[in-house]
Amino acid sequence: MSTVEQSTTIQPIKISETAVSQILRIRDEQNVPADYGLRVGVKGGGCSGFSYILGFDQKKDKDETYTIQGLTVFMEKAHGIYLLGMEIDWHEGLNNRGFIFNNPNANDTCGCGSSFSA
Repeated sequence: MSTVEQSTTIQPIKISETAVSQILRIRDEQNVPADYGLRVGVKGGGCSGFSYILGFDQKKDKDETYTIQGLTVFMEKAHGIYLLGMEIDWHEGLNNRGFIFNNPNANDTCGCGSSFSA
């Protein structure tokens, strides 16, 4: 019995074009292996209870695979309830530069913008 790689077309999150260009730049600068995808998720901790996971990683058994704006994205199915409808954006300003997580599921966020409560 063979394992079939599944990639679903329903996208639980959005990634802005600006964020995609920064992700691609980082991937190229860090010489990320071709079989790695973008891992998006949550973990316990941070000022508000949860913090976001965003980085390059290999596919794991619990992951679902998505193609978003041409990027291969890995996300644990259990994280979907916290991330459904979220948009990852890139902000470049005088006082602030980095990824922004616009999450409609967050009841509260902290000042750093990288943690939330649900």
